[in-house]
Amino acid sequence: MDKPVVSNPWQSLRRFTAARIALGRAGVSQPTASQLAFQLAHARARDAVHLALEPEALAAALTAACGLPCVSLHSAARDRHVYLQRPDLGRQLDDASRAQLTALRPTARYDVAFVVADGLSALAIELNAAPFLQSLMARIAPEQWCIAPITVVQQGRVAVGDEVAHLLNANAVVVLIGERPGLSSPDSMGLYLTHAPRPGLTDANRNCISNVRAAGLTFDAAAFKLHYLLSESRRRQLSGVALKDETENERATPEAPQRNFLLE
Repeated sequence: MDKPVVSNPWQSLRRFTAARIALGRAGVSQPTASQLAFQLAHARARDAVHLALEPEALAAALTAACGLPCVSLHSAARDRHVYLQRPDLGRQLDDASRAQLTALRPTARYDVAFVVADGLSALAIELNAAPFLQSLMARIAPEQWCIAPITVVQQGRVAVGDEVAHLLNANAVVVLIGERPGLSSPDSMGLYLTHAPRPGLTDANRNCISNVRAAGLTFDAAAFKLHYLLSESRRRQLSGVALKDETENERATPEAPQRNFLLE
């Protein structure tokens, strides 16, 4: 009997990417191994969406990593079912959380507030939030930053950070959130920076750094980019489409530039 799986000549390119390319074929179908791998990746992505965040364990990890107190909050989406069907509720705090932050509001302004939200992957937050913030704090520690207590929001979406930072009297907010899982990345974390946060802003007011995880943008590289954007946002008093990430142009990234495999 002939070999059942016919290899694809581009299979050597798979060492550069987790994308499902050059899978080969068995007759006119996918090989069984790649079909099973696809089903496993799909199951992991679904699990990441429905995994419940453990706020107490996360708060302990964040405090240990950053030395800052943590406050646990909840969005207006009471559970995961509501959260997935009502994105608008995930962008608002519930009444108890709003009252909690109002009681904490200081008279002086914070420079920045860090908001950690489960988003669509609590797994991404559990794996990446604490080590990333530890890397970022090491970069900004020599500078004069007044940082608000870290807030952890269950069933939260990106825009909930605007309300949190507004109630905390912060000049800027950085939201760390679990991204929508992909079939090769159920653990990807996104970072969203907004200057002068307040309810009602749109994504045009934010700067995004995506795919922060061990197999994606490393913690140190992401901390380098966010430190640059935070510093420029504070200096120029803006964010979003008016603020560009120019770290690549300055050739000052902490890692060597990646080569283009198409040119090798």
